[in-house]
Amino acid sequence: MGSEVRIRLAREEDLETVRSIFNYYVETSTCTFNLEPQTREECLASYRARTDKLPLVVAELDGRVVGWAALSQWRRPGTAYSRSVEGSVYVDKNLHRKGIGKALTIDMIDRAKALGHRTLIGGACTEQEASLALQRAMGFRSVGVLKSVGYKFGRWLDVEHTQLMLDK
Repeated sequence: MGSEVRIRLAREEDLETVRSIFNYYVETSTCTFNLEPQTREECLASYRARTDKLPLVVAELDGRVVGWAALSQWRRPGTAYSRSVEGSVYVDKNLHRKGIGKALTIDMIDRAKALGHRTLIGGACTEQEASLALQRAMGFRSVGVLKSVGYKFGRWLDVEHTQLMLDK
């Protein structure tokens, strides 16, 4: 790849690129089951609602944001799930297989551990083989497949859930 990927906490000025990367997948892929592109207002509100325990980070390559990752509360905030988080990783569509997703995933795991979370939950539509392969390579283990839980692009889709225990 030549240049080194740098991971840092996201700033408000990164949000348009974060949103653009995400919306590409909303409109063209089963990487997300969102059906409508995220608006500027929704992206900003989501960013402002984040806490120190649930960071949003970006990957930079040559000073340009080329991907992002986020930790989100799994299930409902303020419940017994407070130390269980879900991870999301998205990379610029033109920069797959260059180590950016791996760098973001490693950073996400390290941050989740440092923040005292017990488990990191991942997963993907079962047709997203590269995403699931990366999760497995990072130590996530399959904990089940939910059949026909998402309907996108005129078809029913399965989701494989994965989990990485952080306190072992």
